[in-house]
Amino acid sequence: MTTEPTTHDDSRDARQTQQFGPEAARPLRTDGGSEESLPPVVVKVGGARAVDPAGAVEDVAELVEQGREVVVVHGGSTAVDDTLEELGEEPTYVETPGGVVGRFTDERTMEVFSMVMPGKLNTDLTVTLRAAGVDALGLSGVDGGLLTGPRKSAVRVVEDGKKKIKRGDHSGKITGVNGALLETLLGDGYTPVVTVPMLADDGVAVNADADRAAAAVAGALGAELVVLTDVSGVYADPDDASTLIESVATPAEFDTLTDAAEGFMTKKVMAAKEALDGGAVTVIVADANADDPIIAALDGGGTHIHASAVADPDEGTDAEDSDAEETEVTQ
Repeated sequence: MTTEPTTHDDSRDARQTQQFGPEAARPLRTDGGSEESLPPVVVKVGGARAVDPAGAVEDVAELVEQGREVVVVHGGSTAVDDTLEELGEEPTYVETPGGVVGRFTDERTMEVFSMVMPGKLNTDLTVTLRAAGVDALGLSGVDGGLLTGPRKSAVRVVEDGKKKIKRGDHSGKITGVNGALLETLLGDGYTPVVTVPMLADDGVAVNADADRAAAAVAGALGAELVVLTDVSGVYADPDDASTLIESVATPAEFDTLTDAAEGFMTKKVMAAKEALDGGAVTVIVADANADDPIIAALDGGGTHIHASAVADPDEGTDAEDSDAEETEVTQ
């Protein structure tokens, strides 16, 4: 038995890690003929109490049985909050000057986060998928340097109407995805089940937003991204389900979508833009509790956001991006 050398190979990391940007998109593969095969599907399963993953698990099993490549990305903010409360601690949420609400992850919260997300939730979901006949393999963003990027140790927040700098945060922004690792697993017949934390540039595991993690993965794989949540999609009137926005295909329609998104949906629309800018084929926001939620979404259900809806990522979004980066997490 031989032992693999421990010398770190930076050149290997450079080959394996795809930056989250337009140049990272994997082209649609061909099967040796003129027709292009279907791209992978990245499914984001939410962690809210109102989200039942059972339907999504059945759909993943069916898609895999049909030969479709699937990557599952999951959140778990509710479970993290519940665990903190059981330990007698209160979760801390902050609001950025741009109006984005996110978790503030101090050192203690990060310890609980690491126990709950990769330790319990990822294991539970992987077991459930395997019981459904899926050859699922659980990964955190740290494993194999799957999700990497800069750490944000301080965030801009608004407290009592005043802008402040809050330090001691353990969060980061995902800018790199080890797409080669995912493609190897998919090629070998595995279904990766991915969760945060990510690996920060200082070598520390930190929190990151699961919607945006799914966006980064979808962009790197040139995939269709299905974001499952507890509503049917994005509504023009957030209080009226009959106002579902079914299709977003132009920049003007995307502006309307952005204006309509409120609360937790703001981050999902933000993640949709990042995914499409990064090379994803389309993004669908759909109801996790619908019958056949993933398959129904791929067949036209929910809100479909097309690549044509996002402008050139280099054009005129500096102000928006600045607000978006003030806090990266909602887990």
